[in-house]
Amino acid sequence: MKTLATLIVFVICTTFANAQNNGQSITINIDNVVSNQGKVVLSLHTSETFMKGKGIQNAESKIIDGKVSITFKDVAPGEYAILVLHDENENNRMDFELNGMPKENYATSNNVMSFGPPQFGESKFEISSDDIVLKIRF
Repeated sequence: MKTLATLIVFVICTTFANAQNNGQSITINIDNVVSNQGKVVLSLHTSETFMKGKGIQNAESKIIDGKVSITFKDVAPGEYAILVLHDENENNRMDFELNGMPKENYATSNNVMSFGPPQFGESKFEISSDDIVLKIRF
């Protein structure tokens, strides 16, 4: 009877674990960070979370030789955008000049360079059934 109960628990746990690991991976590579000072903070966003705070997944990385690589795992199919900040002073926020311009480098997926706040429509990409690799530049 103990063996049967153990087998049932094992099957349930295995099934649950496999159900939780059915999304894709998004790997982000950045190779032009201007200095190794501080950290790079990345967040994965949907249209509902973009520019409104934390993303649905968030990560940070030390910078080695001006490069960073981060992978978001178990991402469901859909449309997403990545926001990136080089947090040079590691205060966990973007710093601004008195005129409102950012002091620290930032970037978005699709490498959009605009003269205003990033827009989801310009930064979005789609993930379906395959893992993807994105190269983002500051």
